[in-house]
Amino acid sequence: MNWFHKNFEELTLRELYSILRLRAEVFVVEQAAAYQDVDNKDPLAEHIFAIADGEVVAYTRVFKKGDYFDLACIGRVVVKPSHRGLNLGHELMKRATSYMDKLNYGSIHISAQAYLQKFYEGYGFKIVSDLYLEDGLPHYGMERD
Repeated sequence: MNWFHKNFEELTLRELYSILRLRAEVFVVEQAAAYQDVDNKDPLAEHIFAIADGEVVAYTRVFKKGDYFDLACIGRVVVKPSHRGLNLGHELMKRATSYMDKLNYGSIHISAQAYLQKFYEGYGFKIVSDLYLEDGLPHYGMERD
C-alpha cells in the first residue's frame, strides 16, 4: 500500500476516477444518500489517499481556511469497505491533521457523521453544533484547535 498527498492538478486521471468511484460507492450507494458529491471544491483541496492493488482504498480532502468553511477543514473521509478494520481511517486522520498542523492551518472544522463522534474525538475534535441532518444523515459540526 502506498500513500499519496497531491493537489488537484497533480492527480492522474486514474487516481481521480478511483477517488470519485470510492466516494460514490460509500457516500452515495452504501449510505443511500443521493447528493452531489462532485461539488466543484476538489480543485481547491489537497488530496490524501492510499492505493492498494491499483485502487484508492482510503481518502480524504483538506482545505485551508476560507476555501470551504471559515476555518480550515477536513472532508470526505472514507475507507473502502473491503479495507475497513485495518486502521486505515486512523492513518488517514493522522496524516491529514499532521499535514494541517505542519502548515499551521489553525482550528480545523469537520462535518462529522454522528456515529463517528468518538472516532473524531480521538483526534481532538469537539462537538460545536447541535445534531443536524446533512444529505439525510445525522451529523455534528466538530472543531479541533
